Amino acid sequence: MHILFIKRAFTTTRLAANAPVTQTNRAEATMKRFWKSVDVSPSKQDPETLAITLDKRPLKTPLGKPLAVPNTKPLLAALIAHEWDSQENVIKPHALPVTSLASRALDGMHIENVHAQVRDALLKYFDTDTICFHEHHHPSLVRLQDAHWKPIIDWAQEKFGVEIRIFTDLMGNVQPPETRKALGDWIAKYDAWQLAALERAVYATKSFLIALALVEGRITAEEAAQAAHVEVNSQIERWGEVEDSHDVDYHDIRRQLGSVACLSSKA
Repeated sequence: MHILFIKRAFTTTRLAANAPVTQTNRAEATMKRFWKSVDVSPSKQDPETLAITLDKRPLKTPLGKPLAVPNTKPLLAALIAHEWDSQENVIKPHALPVTSLASRALDGMHIENVHAQVRDALLKYFDTDTICFHEHHHPSLVRLQDAHWKPIIDWAQEKFGVEIRIFTDLMGNVQPPETRKALGDWIAKYDAWQLAALERAVYATKSFLIALALVEGRITAEEAAQAAHVEVNSQIERWGEVEDSHDVDYHDIRRQLGSVACLSSKA
């Protein structure tokens, strides 16, 4: 299933012929709320997990796995339940970001070769990481870079004991191979939940380092959003906001990064 399965799943009213019949897939087919109550309770299949239920029936991932989270993450379970309880007559896919992220972790990230493929894909973002390319001509952009990018770079260099190079043009830029290896070795230790969170954060921010800082708890979702939108915010300061563009992006990235923060939380 695609990384953002919720967005794709709810754009169609037909199920694949071999798709398992799950509460999520039922919602996909009908686009309407069919349940009355949402609860969180200890899973009957695994006492170390918490199950989210719709009318006492366990919520499942698109691939048919129980959507159960470790009992060490009660806040995560409560947030997933809240997402489903907040759905009204017509289901709003964008309002289920934590559900889709948890499903991504459960449906794919436990598989070793998938884990490795995801790591390799995410590390490619480090090679051209946005926050490593600095502008020196526009004062507003320089100020925002120093405020939002430099602290993340300094943190990463100190935490991982590596060199991160800063570039001022797009040609011939290469990060030290030792740095790439150190970062790759670090995320190789991530469990399914952490890697799913990192994946969404990287794709949302287009930055490996911003995403890593968020998952590691160095920055908040709001700080990650501000870092990801440094160039956009600089343009807004200079030229003003574009209605139905900048404001939509503003809320969307915070929704995506908020779900990452929820999944990464120790609670």
